[in-house]
Amino acid sequence: MDNPLVAIVILNFNGKKFLQQFLPNVIGNSNEDWAQVVVADNGSTDGSVAYLQAHFPNIKLLAWEENLGYAGGYNKALSQIDATYFVLLNSDVEVTKDWLLPVVALLQSDDKIVAAQPKILDYNRKDFFEYAGGSGGFLDVYGYPFAAGRVFDTVEKDNGQYNQQMPIFWASGACLFVNAEAFWQVGGLDADFFAHQEEIDLCWRLQRAGFEIFSCPTSEVFHVGGGTLNYANPHKTFLNFRNNLTMLSKNLSVGRLCWLLPQRLVLDGVAALQSVIKNKSFGDLWAILKAHFAFYLSIPSIIKKRKAVNLPYTLPVTMYKRSVLWKYFIERKKTVRELFKIG
Repeated sequence: MDNPLVAIVILNFNGKKFLQQFLPNVIGNSNEDWAQVVVADNGSTDGSVAYLQAHFPNIKLLAWEENLGYAGGYNKALSQIDATYFVLLNSDVEVTKDWLLPVVALLQSDDKIVAAQPKILDYNRKDFFEYAGGSGGFLDVYGYPFAAGRVFDTVEKDNGQYNQQMPIFWASGACLFVNAEAFWQVGGLDADFFAHQEEIDLCWRLQRAGFEIFSCPTSEVFHVGGGTLNYANPHKTFLNFRNNLTMLSKNLSVGRLCWLLPQRLVLDGVAALQSVIKNKSFGDLWAILKAHFAFYLSIPSIIKKRKAVNLPYTLPVTMYKRSVLWKYFIERKKTVRELFKIG
């Protein structure tokens, strides 16, 4: 299929076990004549390519020798695919029947809506939201991300409380639908992120360009989560904190950055100390310190990126204009319904 309406692109790095488990499910539930499944192998060394060639000879396979990370890998893969919409799908995701049509219909309903995600539930606890995606992501005024269905360590059971389509700040990279033209218009994913929060940065730039991001909970998928990098991992902590600071510095005005960054230094320090107390380990503390130093060293590169993107530094209307830290820990508001006073 040369020009599919939708290209479902699974970026794989040493995920042979997930391909064995989930790829037949994705293919079986994505058999519309306007959709194509593509696997892009990101330098795997576990026999993934040989497995795909032997068991799925008809699937479109892209492969290269070096692991370029989530952002770099997807940029390389998507540059070789001609489609109207891309679906960036993690290899550890189980999809459901008719999962594609509701989200594609949403994107086609309004030219301003260029990215969306389905409801993402936990594969191991299927009546609970999944940690990384939930039913759509948000960002608070200090840059801390959270999601409908998960705020910090509070993960909600899915009782239909987020079953309405709604504008969101970011769509999860575990299952991200995005208009291909808009994706490239704002520069694609930032390959320097390597992994983690690059989808938030992308969604922020899309909103700065005047586009909108939506949740589409009539479509459901189930995500293993931590399948490619376990949640309890200092390297993941490093990437999350470094990339978050980088994202803020790319997308906020200079004045707002001068107000925010000193406060983030204090808040991240508190988070590091809390991690030591909670986990009885210095792993996350060193990861957060390392993230801050890496961020400061990258400021010249960030300045170049700011100059290269000609978009206004406006705050998206979907940004949560208060501190989610204060609301969660002091006011004990643990859910998006409480934070936004929904229902």
